[in-house]
Amino acid sequence: MIPRKLVWSAVAGVALLLASCAVSTPGNRAAQAPQLFEALPAPQKQAVMEGRVVEGMSPDAVYLAWGRPDRVTRGSENGTPYELWRFTELQPVYHSSVAVGMGYGYGYGHYGHGARRYYNPGFVAVDTGPDYVPVTSAVVRFSRNRVTGWERLR
Repeated sequence: MIPRKLVWSAVAGVALLLASCAVSTPGNRAAQAPQLFEALPAPQKQAVMEGRVVEGMSPDAVYLAWGRPDRVTRGSENGTPYELWRFTELQPVYHSSVAVGMGYGYGYGHYGHGARRYYNPGFVAVDTGPDYVPVTSAVVRFSRNRVTGWERLR
């Protein structure tokens, strides 16, 4: 019989794990930062709640609409500084490979998307399925702390 404390600890751990994996939505972000949301003009509030970015938005409004960027870069064009926010998503890359070996030693099975290391005195290794690679899904350009352009890939 499993002790009750252990069962409740496991249940609490799973609940905590699931809560930390919650999907971040514009509504969730607005609820977590109400002062940022309330400071926006009405048209931007509507865009944020619809998950849209529009020209003229502040970085706070873009954060509320799309979340934290995965990468921020800065540059200058014609003497005017700008900032680019890049958002990424994971895209599956499907592959399959077979490696056959005899004898002792180390070897590598490779099929374009990454090496799989094996050590076995005689084997057949089959590796199929997706690998997930990050790809840029959106870019937002800011100049003077306002959105001057954006693109979203779908």
